[in-house]
Amino acid sequence: MSSIHSARDRSTIIHGLYALTPDTDDTETLLMQVEQALIGGASVLQYRNKSPIAALRNEQASALLRICRRHGVPFIVNDDLALACRLDADGVHLGQDDGDLASARAALGPQKLLGASCYRDIALAISACRQGADHVAFGGFFASPTKPGTVRASPTLISQARERLAVPIVAIGGITTLNAASLIAAGVSSVAVISALFNATDITASAQAFCRLFETRPA
Repeated sequence: MSSIHSARDRSTIIHGLYALTPDTDDTETLLMQVEQALIGGASVLQYRNKSPIAALRNEQASALLRICRRHGVPFIVNDDLALACRLDADGVHLGQDDGDLASARAALGPQKLLGASCYRDIALAISACRQGADHVAFGGFFASPTKPGTVRASPTLISQARERLAVPIVAIGGITTLNAASLIAAGVSSVAVISALFNATDITASAQAFCRLFETRPA
């Protein structure tokens, strides 16, 4: 068990730049990119890879976990509870069709992180929290190359959710340093980013730019 959760509560763990890995089979490049993102200040890393090759996912996740441990950053696995448990990752993130949240919480235990995708649905987020999720994600908010057909959520969703939820809220979907300010002002705890971070010419500088947006958030 990592010591991350014994030292910090969820509100400080899920905060700032939440890095989501690009879907790739180029493990060497992926590790280099993640290292740069963590140097730049990314506070959470979620490993997301839809490859059917289990050996590749295990290799990448194992290597990324070691990098996260070295940087003291929590490592969350997307949509693979078994992999998260096998590696003793810091948590798992599940979509609506990715598995039962209550069962995931029971398997993870009380100290691990459990995130849930709630799309544009506050009621779904409330239900997720009742089942053991300790942070929730809403989106997508802007046009995204990862999920181009997603129906857009409005930043007002964040302020509405903030009034009803006591857990950290993550925003996702086409977020850049140019459009993140409205979400941060609305009260998100964290912004989840893939393309604007990992497609940047300078990944470390991009991560630092996202982090500065949270530093300048009005009190």
